[in-house]
Order: sequence, then C-alpha cells, then structure tokens
Amino acid sequence: MSIGTSGLGHAQGRYAMGKQNTGEFIDQIIHTTASDGKSICIRSIRSSDAEQMREGIAHLSTQSRYLRFFSLQPMPSDSVIARLVDADGHDHIAWGAIHLDGADNPAIGAVHAIRSTDEQRSGEFSVAILDDYHGIGLGRMLTAVLLINCCAEQLQVLDIQTLAENHAAIGFIRSIGGELKQWDGGVQDYVLEVKPAIAKLRETSDLQGIRDIFKALDQYL
Repeated sequence: MSIGTSGLGHAQGRYAMGKQNTGEFIDQIIHTTASDGKSICIRSIRSSDAEQMREGIAHLSTQSRYLRFFSLQPMPSDSVIARLVDADGHDHIAWGAIHLDGADNPAIGAVHAIRSTDEQRSGEFSVAILDDYHGIGLGRMLTAVLLINCCAEQLQVLDIQTLAENHAAIGFIRSIGGELKQWDGGVQDYVLEVKPAIAKLRETSDLQGIRDIFKALDQYL
C-alpha cells in the first residue's frame, strides 16, 4: 500500500518541518508479528535512517513509487530523503517497520504525519509498504502507531491525498473513517479524524500486531 504526495512537497509550505518537539517524544520499540507470521519491529524514524530510507524506496515497484510520490522518478532527491527522516515527533511524526529476518533486517514500510502551519491541530498523512509485504496488515499496524502518536501530540485531523486510481488505498482510508473532501483531476483529498480512526482500528482489527501496538502505546491515549 502506498499513499502520499509528491515527496512531502507541502512540507515547506502549509506543513511544518524541523521545529522543536514540545511534548513527550514517543520512542517505543514494538516487536510484533504480521498476519503471515513474519517478525516485525516497529519504531520511530531517526535522522540516521537516511540510507535505509533510500534502500526501501529503491525496492518499491515503479507503480508503488508512483502511487506514493505521484512521480515515476526512480529515487527522490537527497533533500526529500532528508525531510523524510527529519522527524521530531511533534511537527513531523514518522514510524518505520523492519522485517526481523535474521539476516539483513530490511526496512519494509514507513508512515508520516506532517503538522500544518496554518492549523496546528491538522496535518498531512502518507504511508508506503514494500510490494513483497502487501496484504499482511503492515499498513494498518503502522497507521495505528502513527494515529496514537498524533493523538498524543494534539494532531486531531489528517489530510490524505491519493491518486483516484489507488483503489486499495481509498478502500483503506474509507474503512477507518476517511471522508472525501475534494476531487481535483486525478487526485482525491480525504480528511480523517484521528480519534474515531483509532477507535475503528481498535474495534475492527483482529491482527496480533494491532493488539500489541495498543498494549504498548495505550498510555498515550
């Protein structure tokens, strides 16, 4: 699953980057399993993760990269990679998933929320999962972690832009309460209220990963 805009393009305009975190930084490391039994580690993204971010994006299929960045460019620029790993846990919340395969332990997914500079209680959402790891619950797991972190940081509403052809993403967005706000050409703009979406994920998912995430992060709700 890939949802997002062109390389965090709003980050230097409507969306804030690189401000000082004024709340409690959530830096939990969550060990869990995907629906197919793969061992997964979920943790916050750090500035030292730039090379892992590059490797992960390089392993996205052309289609997944297009759905995430709205571009067929093989690799985002260094400045975009720098912004993707420049997470302070307040204005830019970012989490990644690692497959603990006993060998390379590859990064296999990432999720982001970037706070709006116009409205401090809203932000922009994006997520990408490597193609080989689709269909095992990682998108829901990463989204659950991100939404809980957003709630702790007073981010109440997320804006989600996706290409109209991205039917899997649209189905997921709607399943957790996303509502279509605007349809401009080939891009659909959804709005997602954070707390109701958290409740939907808690109530409707039978994933062990979701249960482990809520157990680890319930103190922040």
